Amino acid sequence: MLDKLKTIDDRFEAITSQLEDPATYADPDLLRRLTREQKELEPVVEAYRACRRAEENLASAQELLADPELREMAQEEIQEARREMDRLREELKVLLLPRDPNDSRNVVMEIRGGVGGEEAMLFAADLFRMYVMYAEARGWKLEVVSRSETELGGLKEISFLVEGDGAWSRLKYESGAHRVQRVPVTESSGRIQTSAATVAVLPEAEEVEFAIDPNDLKIDTFRSSGAGGQHINKTESAIRITHLPTGVVVECQDERSQYKNKDRAMKILRSKLYEAEQEKQNAAIAAQRRSQVGSGDRSERIRTYNFPQGRVTDHRLTGDVKNFAIDAVINGGLDPIVDALTTADQAAKLAEAGES
Repeated sequence: MLDKLKTIDDRFEAITSQLEDPATYADPDLLRRLTREQKELEPVVEAYRACRRAEENLASAQELLADPELREMAQEEIQEARREMDRLREELKVLLLPRDPNDSRNVVMEIRGGVGGEEAMLFAADLFRMYVMYAEARGWKLEVVSRSETELGGLKEISFLVEGDGAWSRLKYESGAHRVQRVPVTESSGRIQTSAATVAVLPEAEEVEFAIDPNDLKIDTFRSSGAGGQHINKTESAIRITHLPTGVVVECQDERSQYKNKDRAMKILRSKLYEAEQEKQNAAIAAQRRSQVGSGDRSERIRTYNFPQGRVTDHRLTGDVKNFAIDAVINGGLDPIVDALTTADQAAKLAEAGES
């Protein structure tokens, strides 16, 4: 591990030197790659250097043991240095785990109402509101690409982009089936109903990584529409793009500008095709993908929002850490759940690394 850490430290120094060279700024792609790599390596380098300092402190304190007047102070410093070294070594074990290559990416999210009729559509709208509030709390930018609403304010489906630091690393755990148990506003007898909505989370693909042949695209324009006469344009600004080889269809109608709608639709299409290509390439390492605390299959029930009991249960977690206060979660307080899932993910990977 020490050899690996020294190599990482040397690479960090080399990147820092390159970023100090004015010539680097003449190549935007190189600058972006180096800045991203530096940011990824920085936590490891900081922990490694702190561990080296703790080792030096330990060695200095051990030299003082020979002095009777300083022995007691030296023993305290030795214990403190050893505790710090143990803590940092455990931290480094986690930091050296294989990284999800998409962690620094923005994301494309889709929510669809599932089983439960109008109540499922209303729940889908509640989930979207939850993600909007979570994005705002973390300082991310959220842009709606397309939506299909119901007369009561529910969502049949909605697609949106989330841009910001750590968006994929935090939101990747949201992919799956979300179940709700509550008394619907449409229920006059007061009976509790169970409904569901599905959430899909895709890493946004960068254009340099995934080329799309324009000849493979069929692009249609149409007038956008919404429930109750909302979002209706007199011009055909909405865009529908069909990728002919795969049959993937993407629509964007949230902007009045046809150009903006086309640009966003292409982002969604690129991400969908990128994900499909990744799944094809990664079929042999499906077990590693499942180590993200659950398979991420969209048909898998990952979480239940139980309003009568005031709790949210994440079914990928165990013990006392699987239940959370529903008022906080539904109002965007997702961090405790995400933190617990991240910890479980790391523990599973550490155990797997230990076995191997």
